[in-house]
Amino acid sequence: MLLGPLLVLFLLGGTGPASAHAALRATDPEDGSVLKSAPRAITLTFTESVGLLEDSFRVLDPDGRRLRTGEPEHAAEGAGTARVTLPAKLAEGTYTVAWRVVSADSHPVSGAFTFSVAKQSLTTATVDTGPTEDPATKSLYNIARYLAYLAVALLIGTATFMAVCRPPDAPVLSRLLRAGWWTLLAATLALLALRAPYETGEGPLGALSADALTRTLTGRPGEILLARLALLLVAALYLVRLSRRGRPPGWTGAALAVGLAMTWAAGEHASAGIQVPVAMTSSALHLLATAVWLGGLTALLVTLYRARPTPAAVTRFSRLAFASVTVLVVTGVYQSWRGLGSWDALTGTTYGRLLTLKLAAVVLLLAAAAVSRRWTARLATVDAPAETAVREKVPEPAGGPSLPEPAGGPPLPEPPQADVPPSADPHRRALRRSVLAEVAVGAAVLVVTTLLTSTLPGRAQAEAAAGTPAVIGASVTNVPFAVGTQGARGKVQITLDPGRVGDNSIEALVYGPDGGVSVVPELRISFTLPAKDIGPLDAELTDKGGYWGNSFLNLPIAGKWEMKVTVRTSDVDQVSETRTVLIR
Repeated sequence: MLLGPLLVLFLLGGTGPASAHAALRATDPEDGSVLKSAPRAITLTFTESVGLLEDSFRVLDPDGRRLRTGEPEHAAEGAGTARVTLPAKLAEGTYTVAWRVVSADSHPVSGAFTFSVAKQSLTTATVDTGPTEDPATKSLYNIARYLAYLAVALLIGTATFMAVCRPPDAPVLSRLLRAGWWTLLAATLALLALRAPYETGEGPLGALSADALTRTLTGRPGEILLARLALLLVAALYLVRLSRRGRPPGWTGAALAVGLAMTWAAGEHASAGIQVPVAMTSSALHLLATAVWLGGLTALLVTLYRARPTPAAVTRFSRLAFASVTVLVVTGVYQSWRGLGSWDALTGTTYGRLLTLKLAAVVLLLAAAAVSRRWTARLATVDAPAETAVREKVPEPAGGPSLPEPAGGPPLPEPPQADVPPSADPHRRALRRSVLAEVAVGAAVLVVTTLLTSTLPGRAQAEAAAGTPAVIGASVTNVPFAVGTQGARGKVQITLDPGRVGDNSIEALVYGPDGGVSVVPELRISFTLPAKDIGPLDAELTDKGGYWGNSFLNLPIAGKWEMKVTVRTSDVDQVSETRTVLIR
């Protein structure tokens, strides 16, 4: 049952673009800008606070050589910024900036942009468009996170089941506790080891570097994982007493459970964004309710198969599960509102679609729980007469306590046992099946939860889009085109300024498949207005040394113009693409 979710995480964890949670809001200088004089520093602004790495900035000059810059730091505006100083004198031409930071909820985010000093130029530097994380490292990291979710649910849920529901003394429950503890310990150590290569985008072997662990332990995510390890050591002592029926104080177990839950809340979505204190409290309660429900279900399932729980124990868990579901609904509604921000994000973002999938799985889980609740009530009704019969048939001596066994005499007869009503076994088997279905769906819910915590929330995505400065008085169009290599694609970035009726300036940059500026023998652009039967009008581009342009392109009428772009990549190869542009 657990291998299926692990396979899903391995396959999904290493594919697709990175899903960071701190979105870039603005850059200074702006992407693609041409400056009259060289800037003294580069500043990035994000939607939430970020952590900096030693290699957070890489600035390449027009020849592709890396510049010596200052140490990465936060700007005066606060922890939501990243800043690096530049050398005093920069040559004319186009510079490429590659950056990488860690968001407040522990996920790495990276990107790249260009700016030019005095004029644009041909640059041999390439913009990395690969994934933020190494695919193998990301897969292993997500698997460790999923196992940590499973383990904490098993640990807290089984301990709560033993302490609150008081089932029969079954060794299998002690084994479940040990399995949960050891799995959580192993998963936490794996997360500590993989944290450094996960942040820097290296392969799993990057964990073996000399400074990897030191770098992890001095960062916020590493400190949170160390706190989890410390709580696990204390929890080991508590579990020893619990398994020996020492009945340690209930508040001790509750405090440990809350502490473990807070290590998740402090390192994921709740730790950044709006209403952080409320969000962290809600996140911790959500995780605790999930653990009590799903972990308790696992404990109930093995008890049903390996022991004979009393109807009272099953009924107590049914009430506990109902309370957990109530907490899940309240906290889940709040967290969904906080993560989405709008109804459009429910269908228009990856986060919203994953949340919809999770909600559908939870509905299935609740349906299975409702079935289990009905079988619990029937089992309690059927088993109650049997317990009464046992109590009535136990012989008691008349007039005093039991007499001791005579020396050398035969042993006293065992008290007669009441027969289990035939109808009880079908009810018990039905309860086993429904609980097994709950556990299976619960494992799938944890898979979706793991993927959800690795995805940019809809609210953050909307804030990033709203914060991105618009190009005022200009129209920028990217036109992809196929090149000779199988499956390879370049693009032409075309800027029309001001994008209105009358004279416009037009500039076009050609990028190759590697993301760098590419030199082509010829680039032609023409404009046609089909509604008025005007055109085609040739833009009459000339090679400006790294880009193509014309300062006097006249578009006489407003409307939707068809822009035809023809790129000749060699003496015999050329390709044409058409896009629609709006002239105001």
